[in-house]
Amino acid sequence: MKFRPCIDIHNGQVKQIVGQSLTDVNDQARENFISSRDAAWYADLYRQKGLTGGHMILLNPASSPYYEADVRQARQALAAYPGGLQIGGGMNEENAPAFLSWGASHIIVTSYCFKDGQIHMERLKSLSQKIGKSHLVLDLSCRKKPEDPSDDNYYIVTDRWQKFTQVPVCEETFAMLEPYCDEFLIHAVDVEGKASGIETELVSRMCQMTALPVTYAGGIHSIEDIHTIRTLGQERIDFTVGSALDLFGGSLAFDDLCRLGS
Repeated sequence: MKFRPCIDIHNGQVKQIVGQSLTDVNDQARENFISSRDAAWYADLYRQKGLTGGHMILLNPASSPYYEADVRQARQALAAYPGGLQIGGGMNEENAPAFLSWGASHIIVTSYCFKDGQIHMERLKSLSQKIGKSHLVLDLSCRKKPEDPSDDNYYIVTDRWQKFTQVPVCEETFAMLEPYCDEFLIHAVDVEGKASGIETELVSRMCQMTALPVTYAGGIHSIEDIHTIRTLGQERIDFTVGSALDLFGGSLAFDDLCRLGS
């Protein structure tokens, strides 16, 4: 288990937001923190600390007037830490090679391969072949369906977590996806950005479903949460911390996490 750092970019700034508040309408989101630092500053800090496998997410869609500002921030960060960061947010077969050439270690994809409620296997296979599975991370951001409390499954959500698919997070889904990617990133959407505690049920399931590397994101707000991930994840699940981290206005000390999860 190791600590994976993160950089979220929204409207051209490094931010921490409440995940479910993100909307394409007027590029709005409920903000927990807006940094006075740029993405390159964070990338260089992660480089100095020797942290690898962190993810950087562009939160605006390509149609947004802010998207190019997001990309500029991302390029500066990738230049500051070449090979040290993964990147996601609007990634597809056309733009993925450019981000890799700018220094990303991996491309993180959800919506491009999960559309209209289903897995688009042809897109996934084509993207994996084009950039190489060793450079592809699949983000299985997920939540339970609130309108059906009898359904115990977590379902993948797409388009900045605004749309449900019919694809459950289960062993069969992982088995279908594993041949085409290097690792998985799992956002627990219902607790993302709230620093209110982790989805323990999701964490305990994750380590049973795949042998590939998995990073959990969502709700971590205490050292106890991290110990819980270590126990439930059987030392196999990596973790990332956003709003609760002191770098982003929270109370968890960055240096402590560097020591704890390494």
